Amino acid sequence: MEKYLRTWRQGALNRGQYDAAVYIGDKVLALTDSDSDAFWLAQAHFNNNNFTRALALLSRGDLIAKNSSCRYLAAYCYIKENQFDQALSILGEQNPTDLVRSNNSRRKIQHLNGQSHVTLRNGKHTVAHAERGEDRERDDDGSVRFEASMCYLRGLCFAKQNAFDRARDCYKDAVRIDVQCFEAYDQLMKNSLMSPTEELEFLESLDFDSVSSPDPALAQEAAHFTKMLYTTRLSKYSAPSVLSDATETLSTHYNLAGNPDILLSRAEALYTQCRFAEALELTSSILSTPQMNDLTSPTGASSLAHSHVGHTPAVYPLHLACLYETGATNALFLLSHTLADHAPEEPYTYLAIGIYYLAVSKVAEARRFFSKASLLDPHSAPAWIGFAHTFAAEGEHDQAIAAYSTAARLFQGSHLPQLFLGMQHLALNNMALAHEYLCAAYAMSTGAAPGSTLSLPPASSEVPLGGDPLVLNELGVVFYHQNNLPAAVEMFRQALMLAASLHSEPGAWVATRANMGHALRRLGRLPEALREFEECLRVGAGGTSLGYSPFLGGGAGGSAALATASGVGGYEDRGLVGSLHTSRGILLLELGRIGEAVTALHEAVRVLGASGAGGGDAAGGAGVAGTLLNRALELWSLEGRERDLQQGVEEGARSSNSRSTNRKGRERTGTNESNRRRIRHAGYAEEWTDEVTHSGTAEAAETMEERIEMQLDDKADSILGRALGRVRPGGRQRRTPRPASPLIEGETPARSTRRERAQRSQSRQ
Repeated sequence: MEKYLRTWRQGALNRGQYDAAVYIGDKVLALTDSDSDAFWLAQAHFNNNNFTRALALLSRGDLIAKNSSCRYLAAYCYIKENQFDQALSILGEQNPTDLVRSNNSRRKIQHLNGQSHVTLRNGKHTVAHAERGEDRERDDDGSVRFEASMCYLRGLCFAKQNAFDRARDCYKDAVRIDVQCFEAYDQLMKNSLMSPTEELEFLESLDFDSVSSPDPALAQEAAHFTKMLYTTRLSKYSAPSVLSDATETLSTHYNLAGNPDILLSRAEALYTQCRFAEALELTSSILSTPQMNDLTSPTGASSLAHSHVGHTPAVYPLHLACLYETGATNALFLLSHTLADHAPEEPYTYLAIGIYYLAVSKVAEARRFFSKASLLDPHSAPAWIGFAHTFAAEGEHDQAIAAYSTAARLFQGSHLPQLFLGMQHLALNNMALAHEYLCAAYAMSTGAAPGSTLSLPPASSEVPLGGDPLVLNELGVVFYHQNNLPAAVEMFRQALMLAASLHSEPGAWVATRANMGHALRRLGRLPEALREFEECLRVGAGGTSLGYSPFLGGGAGGSAALATASGVGGYEDRGLVGSLHTSRGILLLELGRIGEAVTALHEAVRVLGASGAGGGDAAGGAGVAGTLLNRALELWSLEGRERDLQQGVEEGARSSNSRSTNRKGRERTGTNESNRRRIRHAGYAEEWTDEVTHSGTAEAAETMEERIEMQLDDKADSILGRALGRVRPGGRQRRTPRPASPLIEGETPARSTRRERAQRSQSRQ
């Protein structure tokens, strides 16, 4: 009868029929009065959320003291009731470090066996066999696995009490005792309790050879498979090549290419490379996989709504961030409403609403929903970072620094809070504090020792420093403001090299390239600076979204710290493009290429005028570009006048030489006519000079037309004079020389010339 009732009880537990399991389990315990049946009845109460009844049952007969599994379940009940002190009183505050399995000790035993490729359970050495026998006894009893699980529960208690250092140590000991204690490993990774380099070192120290398999021949493969699964959870800044190899092997060799966790790992790597569109494609494919086919119809609005719910919570923060980066506000609005309708108690629902309000510049509403998300999940890094971003977006730097400091305390292994703290101090012009925080962020992202001094590589180094390129960009901005221009150029160069090595989207680092162009300009390396700005415009013309790092002159914290909220062609992109045209125009002015500078500044005014219609920085940039354009036009006009004047002088000289030659051949022409032509020629020259000095390009063109007309008149007069000399009696006669009248000499050249032309026209009539 006991066997029959136990089978019934286990079947009810497997089917989720907890009331039936409690009812039948109580009858089994009454019949047997065994500790095992008491534990299973308490397990049924726990699954049915009856934590008090489970604790009451475990307290009878001193089961907590006698059995490790009962002690684990009792502590878990107290944690579910938020009684963390009572849970620690049962668990104790010390971890059983004597159970920690060392990878090095396993290798020593394998060396004693003489077969390094054979696992310990197949070894023939007596010492190894004895040790494995003890491990088997512990595993059969379940005590080792329950001890590891209790270390995990200690970590939960310490984390709830904000003792994150002790929580991290408990989680690490749990995985070291039992490498298959994934809950503890997951807490370490998702809460960023270790730096990227520490994560990689911890993974290599784990004893994956202890992984058991039903088939001993597959033990080594099982250990390798487990290690690859754990590798995909590492920070994407630690070892990109190792991460890529693990993901590729799991996708191809084990056919896990469509698994949501593998797709999520790929999407996280793409996001760190600023390839937001590709990451969004992967997260959208995860959410498009229906998870509730049995509950909803395959067609209709209900199916469309449920296609975005029921997935692992880890996918939503990344998907929302990708939507924000690509400017998909409509998709954010739809997803927020869907989650609010179908998952109103989940933290990521309020995170989605907050991100939507931030995307549409409703900062106060965004802050309220970020706060709600952080209350529901105090260890949600996206909620805390978003909450701090709302203060930064409004220029409330003190409140932003306080929020970022809280995030830095909660997520000690992440470099992002330190990076944002440095950006806020940079916006406040606190260069010393900014440099300190950014160096700390650099140490975390690259694995350097905390507090180490940032050493610059030689200028000829072609190997990037590693880590996050945005940290190097911000360090370059600090050096720029400290007038350490060579170091700033080197930081910007390293940031671009690192971004290229990570295969990042080029458009995301346009601002960094522009920063290097400004630094080169101040160093006097104008041709190099011009090439950088032209490269920025070339990348921007390719249709990619233009970056999220701030310019040198901008507020390096604000909305720029959150990345650009607009997609292709947004206001922020147009403002950046306009600034690039302005910078290019300045360089062209300094290089003396005035015509090209006018074109560049005109384009800057056009772009900034379109993006700055509502005021703000873009409108101010349009004003600066307009002022520079006016100055460039003045210089261009003066340059054109000088060129036209030089051309006129050259043509006048050539015309004068031609007329002197003609006069030598026509010495018989009257002196009076020669004097009149001299006066007329002088008048032309003076008129040209006066017109160029006081008129624009149009008047200069008109003067040239008048001059040509006058030359034609001279030729006509000479021809007419020769014809009249032939028909007059007495042959050709010389005219009596007539001196220039004082009236003509005193008048302006232009007016005297016009009078002579009028007199000639009247005489012809």
